Amino acid sequence: MSPSIHPKPNYPDAIMLSRLAQQIKSWGKALGFAQVGICDTDLTRQEIELQAWLDKGYHGEMAYMASHGMMRARPHELHPGTVRVISVRMDYLPPEAGFATNLTDPNLGYISRYAGGRDYHKLIRSRLKKLGDQISAELVTLGYDVADFRPFVDSAPVLERPLAEKAGIGWTGKHSLILNHDSGSWFFLGELFINLPVPVDIPIQEACNTCVACITSCPTGAIVEPYIVDSRRCISYLTIELQGAIPEEFRPLMGNRIYGCDDCQLVCPVNRQAPLTEEADFHIRPTLKQPDLLSLFAWTETQFLKQTEGSAIRRIGHKRWLRNIAVALGNAPASPVILEALAARQESAEVDEMVREHIQWAIDAQQSRLAASSTIVQQKARRKTARIVRIIEKGLPRDA
Repeated sequence: MSPSIHPKPNYPDAIMLSRLAQQIKSWGKALGFAQVGICDTDLTRQEIELQAWLDKGYHGEMAYMASHGMMRARPHELHPGTVRVISVRMDYLPPEAGFATNLTDPNLGYISRYAGGRDYHKLIRSRLKKLGDQISAELVTLGYDVADFRPFVDSAPVLERPLAEKAGIGWTGKHSLILNHDSGSWFFLGELFINLPVPVDIPIQEACNTCVACITSCPTGAIVEPYIVDSRRCISYLTIELQGAIPEEFRPLMGNRIYGCDDCQLVCPVNRQAPLTEEADFHIRPTLKQPDLLSLFAWTETQFLKQTEGSAIRRIGHKRWLRNIAVALGNAPASPVILEALAARQESAEVDEMVREHIQWAIDAQQSRLAASSTIVQQKARRKTARIVRIIEKGLPRDA
């Protein structure tokens, strides 16, 4: 028999499969997933949308988005034998998040809410593996074949959002993220590919209606039309995925966002009642709650690796960390202290030419702001002096 041919497994009848689908959802919730949905593997419509997005170059430097062809939209090719995808969501909104208070203080660094705690990839993948094992164990207990499954968590060519939408997890918002009536968009997604033909769920009807808050609030205009994001303009892409220099046109627009951006989610009305996560691993680390930009900029590579151990932030490495913070410091209020820190870091052996160029940009921005500030101070001083002179002259005798 050819290894590409998968014999039909011995699985339960429709009634028992329906019962098993309900058990899968109960087991998933017991493992910490806020919701579990099931869908088939047909993403034919999404293939066309994906190709159009790639043809426009909206994926930027993310070559992996195109390198696997249409396998992203074909789960049965990615893991042969797959007939269902079990999609899960896990809420991550940390209790310490507040409402983007860091964005209002340009001397603090803003880090996307999902990245303040432990990296979610291993945690969710491990629990998906446990869910698959439970399903297999139940099948064996009932006298059927073991299930063939494979967990995915944002680590392989999987169109996780369209799958989540098909599985009834939520609908696709105009910012391209999945929205849920109960949890907004503050959740991670994961998938379990499986060859078990359990019943599928019904998708949720879109509820964005006429709202365009996410589109109008994007600092860089990355949401080029409803549901379409040009990654090359997105601050999350610029601070995380982009390997080289950040285009100068976007640097002033980034403000103090040093890792990711949540603006489109922060303004979304559906997110107003989003629940806080029950996962302690997703709580924000103390060093990242109200992080002072100068303190973060002073980290050596050793300190960076230690402070970000087990965190998604570690993926960008120390150089891009410094690159991002340099831009934020360039956008900060004029300060001789910031200028001094930038100049000192520019001479550091830990920075390469790419980072050094961003530091120079920040120095130029700070010097320009300081000069403008000095001019304003001088103008105010001259106006004050002129007022004093007029008051004095007004009070002098006519023949003085």
